[in-house]
Amino acid sequence: MRSLVLICIVFVFSCVAFAQPQTPPQRNYPAPVEGDYVIKDFRFRSGETLPELKMHYRTIGTLKTNSAGVAVNAVLAGHGTGGNGGSLLNPSFANVLFGPGQLLDATKYFIILPDGIGHGKSSKPSDGLHMKFPRYTYDDMVAALHEVLTKKLGVNHLRLVMGTSMGGMQTWVWGEMYPDFMDALMPLASNPVEIAGRNRVWRFMAIDAIKNDPEWMGGEYKTQPMRSLTTAEDLLLLAGSAPLNWQSAAPTREAAEKFYLDRFKPAVARLDANDLIYQLDASREYNPALKLELIKAPLIAVNSADDFINPPELGIIEREIKRVKRGKFVNIPISAETRGHGTHTIAKIWQGYLKELLEQSGTAQTSDR
Repeated sequence: MRSLVLICIVFVFSCVAFAQPQTPPQRNYPAPVEGDYVIKDFRFRSGETLPELKMHYRTIGTLKTNSAGVAVNAVLAGHGTGGNGGSLLNPSFANVLFGPGQLLDATKYFIILPDGIGHGKSSKPSDGLHMKFPRYTYDDMVAALHEVLTKKLGVNHLRLVMGTSMGGMQTWVWGEMYPDFMDALMPLASNPVEIAGRNRVWRFMAIDAIKNDPEWMGGEYKTQPMRSLTTAEDLLLLAGSAPLNWQSAAPTREAAEKFYLDRFKPAVARLDANDLIYQLDASREYNPALKLELIKAPLIAVNSADDFINPPELGIIEREIKRVKRGKFVNIPISAETRGHGTHTIAKIWQGYLKELLEQSGTAQTSDR
C-alpha cells in the first residue's frame, strides 16, 4: 500500500505537460551559457554546513547596468521540484518568452535559470553524502541563489523574479527575504501558505514509502529501490494530471494504458531515491503567510483551476493576496489548453499577465533608474 502511494507522487514534480511526444521547435533565442559557482562553508538553517556547496546555473543574454552600476535587465526564473533550470528551456516556455520581440526577449534581458540546491548539477545527496547531506529548506535555496547572483554573476538587482511550482513558492520567499532586490514577482502554480492538507499528505506518503522500502537500506542502497520509486512516480503522475486533457489524449482504455506506459519508464529512470526525499521535504518549513506584508514589489500570482496540487476550492490565495500591498491573483479557467499543475510552463496561456506585470512595474531595458 505504501509503495503504491509513493510512486504516484514523484511524477507530479517532474512532469510539466502531458502532450504526445513530438520534435521540439528550433530555439529562437541565444544559446544558454552554463556555469558553476562554489560557495565555501555554506551554513544551512538547520545549523549544518557544507565546506563546498556547488551551484549550477544557465544564463541567456547579457547583463546591463545603469550609470549607478545597478542591474536593470536581470530575470530569475525558478524551476519545480525534482527539475532543474534546463526544464524551463521547454519550448512552451522559452520559445514563447525569450525570442525576438517577446516579453523576455533575451537580446534585451539577462535571463538566469539556476539549478536549486539538491537538483540538477548543483550539490545534492546523490553526489555521495546520501542521507548525511544537510536538510535544506526553501530559505536555504533562495539564500544560496542570492549569493550566486551577487558574488558570481554581478546581479545586484532583479527586474523580475518568477518561478513554476517550487520556483513559484520560492518567488514568494524572495519577496519576503529580499524585498528591495526586485522590481516584480510572478509566482506560478503555488500558494503562499504552509504546505498542509492533501498537499503535505501526498509528499509525506512518498517520503514514507521510500523510507519503508527494505531496498532503500537507510539511504545506502547500491541500486535504486525501484518498488517505492515506482509508487512515487505513479503518484506524481496523477497529482500533475489534467482530466480534460487526458481524456482527450487517451479516449479509450488501450490509448490510456499506452499514454501511461510511454511516460512512466523515462520518468522513473531519472529518479534518485535520496534526492527525491530531500526534494519533497524541502518545503516542510515553507510558510510565506507569516510575512506577506513585507513584500514590496508588484506581484501577480497565477494558478489554474485544474491544478490538483493547488485546488481552487481551498480559497487560500484569494484570502492571502489581500495582504500583499501590490498583489493580484489570477485563476485560469479549465480549457482544452490547460494542463493542470503543468499549466505553469505553458506561457501562451498566462503571458498576458506577465505583460501587465512588466508594464505595472516599470520599463527595464537599459535606461537609468
